[in-house]
Amino acid sequence: MSRSIRFWKLEGAGNDFIGLDGRKGGLGLNRGKIARLCDRRRGVGADGVLVVEKPRGRAADFRMRYYNADGGEAAMCGNGARCFALLARAATARAGKSYRVQTRAGLVVLQIFGKDVRVSMTEPGLPRLKRTIVAAGRKVTLDCINTGVPHVVEFVRSLASVDVARVGRAIRVHSAFAPAGTNVNFVQIGKGGRIEVRTYERGVEGETLACGTGVVASSILSSLRRGIRPPIRVKTKGGDVLKVDFEFEAGRAKKVTLQGPARIVYTGVLYV
Repeated sequence: MSRSIRFWKLEGAGNDFIGLDGRKGGLGLNRGKIARLCDRRRGVGADGVLVVEKPRGRAADFRMRYYNADGGEAAMCGNGARCFALLARAATARAGKSYRVQTRAGLVVLQIFGKDVRVSMTEPGLPRLKRTIVAAGRKVTLDCINTGVPHVVEFVRSLASVDVARVGRAIRVHSAFAPAGTNVNFVQIGKGGRIEVRTYERGVEGETLACGTGVVASSILSSLRRGIRPPIRVKTKGGDVLKVDFEFEAGRAKKVTLQGPARIVYTGVLYV
């Protein structure tokens, strides 16, 4: 016998998510169910699933669980976190414009500014610069950083000429990043301190219209490697522009924020 569960469909800069209220438990999620929900032909369709849970302790308002489209749980999702602010407010009917949220990567603060949501990211790891590997039949120089999940960046002259699916996949599964693999970003430096980014996402196993943690990684590494000063405006594959701000202390990015558009697209009922 099937039962019904309310869901919210959300998107932030083209990164789309299914939102669920898990505060009372009983969702019965597993890797297979999540993958089916995210299937764009047989399910709702999404890059991932966001779940609102009760926080552990009093340091936060909510706990966020995030699952990639393949059903695997990830420690953090930047655009997912921004959408989570709207999900938490809608699912719990808790008025407010600022929330403290527990993630597997650490505590983040979400703030709603009209149509924009800003997330204060967890502190990124130390970057590793100019790492050379051979992928897709060519030598590639990559810069690496963990912004809640692992990312690498390749700076390119033209994003239009990059085969993101083929090259991104080759780097994502490369033995240099085994066993977990990595997310892969291709970055083109634009005019006026702007950058453009295309991302091959681990867990989605393909290119997405945007990736929040990837945008943050690309911004920090663009500052270190190309001298771009924050705040940095980043054009995504979907055409939206996100803003990343931070400051450096002893070679490490601190006080990192990611801001941009997010919205609830529609609500519905799942029969599971």
